[in-house]
Amino acid sequence: MFFRLFCLVSLSSFMWLGCGSGSTTNNDNNSNTNVSNTNSENTTTSNTNNTNSNENTTTGNTNNANSTGEKVSVQADVWADNWFAFYLGNTLVKEDSVSITTERSFNKETFTFEGTYPLVLNFVAKDFKQDDTGLEYIGKPNQQMGDAGLIAQFKDTATGKVIAVTNANWKCLVIHEAPLDKSCAKESSPTAGKAPCEFKKTDEPSGWKDPGFDDSSWTNATEYTSAQVRPKDGYDQVTWDATAKLIWTGDLETHNTILCRIVINKP
Repeated sequence: MFFRLFCLVSLSSFMWLGCGSGSTTNNDNNSNTNVSNTNSENTTTSNTNNTNSNENTTTGNTNNANSTGEKVSVQADVWADNWFAFYLGNTLVKEDSVSITTERSFNKETFTFEGTYPLVLNFVAKDFKQDDTGLEYIGKPNQQMGDAGLIAQFKDTATGKVIAVTNANWKCLVIHEAPLDKSCAKESSPTAGKAPCEFKKTDEPSGWKDPGFDDSSWTNATEYTSAQVRPKDGYDQVTWDATAKLIWTGDLETHNTILCRIVINKP
């Protein structure tokens, strides 16, 4: 369950990025940043021939982002089970330094970046799965569904003031769900796409990282307790603001890849 660094300039007129600096508790590299799917904006459900179009458009934003043009330097603390990629708008700022294929990879990432209000904060977050069954340790006595979680806080480096945290205000979308039947975890030879191990996979919607993307059809993030997520290595190395919550979508076990976003106006 799994967390890099950049001098970046966004082509978007809504933000400017300078040099970010980061620290991590683990230095393994991960080059996988995109959801694996070859057909843009299609939803695939295993063992069927039906493909449903996903056509979200950039017609607005429920967070009512109004540009102020004011620049801000931000320190971010992020912990994820297992892996995340963080974008400011369309620009990749930080990718979890521990590969999602690393068994029991738990770590936190601390990094800085510069942006311009409104800040469009976007996460791709993944829980480890061995294949499209959604299971891990396949064929071993501890074969199981994994569990997930994400927490983040963002502070103005000049004032130390918290300007954003993960909570139920974030809008999220599940783009990989498996298994659709949890009894799959008890199968002696689980096969992705074969009952009871069907899965559902959806492409990232076009333009979802844009400030004006219409996320009104997305669900609000679900807040979880530490007892539910059981965060491990790295989590306790951060002094989390009381308002920062562990989040995911509605199922920690079967929602394997999610997208989450929020637009933050100047406080």
